[in-house]
Amino acid sequence: MTLSQIKAKSAALQARFEQAGAAVVDCPILLPSNVLLDLYGEDIRTRAYMTTDPVQGEVMLRPDFTVPVVQMHMDGGAEPARYTYSGEVFRRQEVHPDRDSEFHQVGYELFDRTDPAAADAELFALFSETLAPYGLRAVTGDIGILTAAVAGLKTTERRRAALMRHIWRPRRFRSLLDRFSGRIDMPASRKALLDDPDPLAKAGPQIGLRSEAEVQARIDALRADEAEGPLSKEEVSLIDSLLKVQETCAFALEQLLDLAVDLPAIADAVDQFGARCTALEARGVDVSELAFEASFGRGSMEYYDGFVFGFVATHHPDWPAVASGGRYDALTRQLGQGTDCPAVGGVVRPGLLTRLDAEQKAEGAV
Repeated sequence: MTLSQIKAKSAALQARFEQAGAAVVDCPILLPSNVLLDLYGEDIRTRAYMTTDPVQGEVMLRPDFTVPVVQMHMDGGAEPARYTYSGEVFRRQEVHPDRDSEFHQVGYELFDRTDPAAADAELFALFSETLAPYGLRAVTGDIGILTAAVAGLKTTERRRAALMRHIWRPRRFRSLLDRFSGRIDMPASRKALLDDPDPLAKAGPQIGLRSEAEVQARIDALRADEAEGPLSKEEVSLIDSLLKVQETCAFALEQLLDLAVDLPAIADAVDQFGARCTALEARGVDVSELAFEASFGRGSMEYYDGFVFGFVATHHPDWPAVASGGRYDALTRQLGQGTDCPAVGGVVRPGLLTRLDAEQKAEGAV
């Protein structure tokens, strides 16, 4: 696999997306870090390459194209709009050091407020048709159903916000859910801190960046949370049942409709999932065979807030998804300065496709 082969594959994919009606756009490689830090918080530093420019200040090597494309569109793009792009992205791989930290992406983004379910289906069908020769396994999910369930919990706004913030970090989410429900005890060190009437008196000299007032405010917040009663066992059980839904789309819809009877907060999101299934069928996608996993997409970029999908090479379980994408309506609101436009998009990794091409060629030669 050579760089020229990857670029050739990128060009072919971009041409396919152009044929589907997308306009070609490009984005700078160096992006101002403040926008991405505002979106993702300091955690983005563990996944992106940061540096300092003497004029722009702190900047970041482009971790993906979606954020700059959304900024470009919200600055005055016509609607509906379809865009395609191609180029390198850069990701630190501390968790998966065997994966490439620099690789190519080719993407397709669709901005259309008229019929979100139809837009989801259009994008997924385009990717499915484009990738059909590779025998990849398609899997779908819906972050919007889980966020709706969390938003509907009968608990404090502080707890809901904490759970919502960690939806994309499954282990942390589970730890918080267990703690808020009383399944696990508070760590002994934290309990000792909260039981101490004046913990700062024994804290020693101040060496951190937080002021004493900020530390005290955090302690007060922890004490207030500790005083709250646990989440109800019924609600936690329903969340557990939701996270375990893993079926074909048709059967998953039945399970989710049953859950919505006792968890009415998810009803609208489940209805949107049903409308998407209908739109996918209209595009020729067999939803009776299409996989749905309620937890799928939780390890992806945090801007997805609805439909998510991926195409994976089942015989390469160590690979990242060959293609992935989803809906990110909230991101357009965050970057739109008071305006928004429902949007969905996806990316393909041409480098992985060239590897699959080489494998198919080798198998054909045997």
